[in-house]
Amino acid sequence: MRIFLDENLDWRLEKFLPGHEIKSVPRIGWAGLKNGRLLARAQGNFDILVTMDGSMASQQNLPKIKIA
Repeated sequence: MRIFLDENLDWRLEKFLPGHEIKSVPRIGWAGLKNGRLLARAQGNFDILVTMDGSMASQQNLPKIKIA
């Protein structure tokens, strides 16, 4: 599973997800991207986005985005 950690999460969470490919927004240089642009880049490259951004669901059309 390719898991993408949003910039509001500590990249060190990857140690709790063994057996998966883990990347984080700041570590791949995407820090500061707005949610829509971030999701557009992430889909196709990752299977799951983990975030603590509670407003993302109301700001984005998530059913059209191909990332869980």
